[in-house]
Amino acid sequence: MCGENPTSNSKTSSVSPANGNGCTIPPSDHVLNLEQGDPAVYESYWRKMGDKCTMVISGSELMSYISDFTSVCWFLEPALEAAVRRLHRTVGNAVVDGDRHIVVGTGSTQLYQAALYALTSPGGPEPFSVVSAAPYYSSYPDETDYIRSALYKWTGDAYTFNKTGHGPYIEVVNTPNNPDGTLREAVVKNRGDQGKLIHDLAYYWPQYTPITRPADHDIMYFTFSKSTGHAGSRIGWAIVKDKEVARKMSKFVELSSLGVSKDSQQRAAKIMGVICDDYENCKSTDNSELFFDHCRQIMADRWERLRKVVEQSVIFSLPNYPQKYCIFSGESTEPYPAFAWMEANEDVDTEKVLRGQIKVQGRTGRRFGVDQRYVRISMLSREDVFNKFLERLSTIKSVTNGH
Repeated sequence: MCGENPTSNSKTSSVSPANGNGCTIPPSDHVLNLEQGDPAVYESYWRKMGDKCTMVISGSELMSYISDFTSVCWFLEPALEAAVRRLHRTVGNAVVDGDRHIVVGTGSTQLYQAALYALTSPGGPEPFSVVSAAPYYSSYPDETDYIRSALYKWTGDAYTFNKTGHGPYIEVVNTPNNPDGTLREAVVKNRGDQGKLIHDLAYYWPQYTPITRPADHDIMYFTFSKSTGHAGSRIGWAIVKDKEVARKMSKFVELSSLGVSKDSQQRAAKIMGVICDDYENCKSTDNSELFFDHCRQIMADRWERLRKVVEQSVIFSLPNYPQKYCIFSGESTEPYPAFAWMEANEDVDTEKVLRGQIKVQGRTGRRFGVDQRYVRISMLSREDVFNKFLERLSTIKSVTNGH
């Protein structure tokens, strides 16, 4: 989702004293926390932008709960709604015209809960089964069952449910998928009107994957954290076809947090506007300085360097992704996912190997519903942290002694 939950069982951090560029300098004995998807990689770009995205909010502004009581989502700032629609039109990754309703949430996590509530209330004789194809986003199980709702319950792998499951269900389609970066479609088939879909499109942006077509699903949500890197603003938005579903989602946000910060909404609108302005004026701008182009180059460079280290190790493997034509860039390109989905060539706990041998904290495959030989590593850290990771990874000679 998959906006990332920063909490972890690990008591490690990638924060160290900063150098003159504001970057961290990891000590040699420091555990590099690459378990979380904190998008620090984008800080350098926005630092170069200087005051271009700066805005001033006076003490008398944005004081009311209400943004527009005539709207389905009455706490959605009109400026953010306009910016969201404009950004998607600029990128071409989602259909926003026609009778599409925008619902704002405190990140995509809240919107996930809101969508589950909207699709299952007022309820029936049995709770809906919530499923997603393994490897699925590791926070889906906890977030689904956290409030112990009688409306729905986490059931697990969509492939298994397709074979043996029964009753009403909701399938969460995460594409590009967190953790493995693959493009996904629904797995559960031939269930008539018993099934409903939620599309988690947190990573459907040009720096991570080719934009093959505008997504056009009943419920699809995105997050500010993974589109621009501003995770701290806690802004997510859903694009919803059905007005009643959008109304129920808005009601869930109203009941759980009485709306979403207007300050954050206005900041998000400002930043989205700057990105779109730059692309509209790109004839006089170096494309490498445009946000999505710049970030795609960063991700491409990181993946190229990681693949070289992994190929030399002959210990781990990475997925191979086919090139696809991107309607945004106008060229064929391969995906550069936000996470590296690494697999060990032996039956070991890869998370423990990395932690034990080179002091790198990843997230085990078991959290994603698959084998412990897999581990997810964030590709979104600051440059110095990523460089230190590659340096340490290149020193692993064997996994058999990694426990």
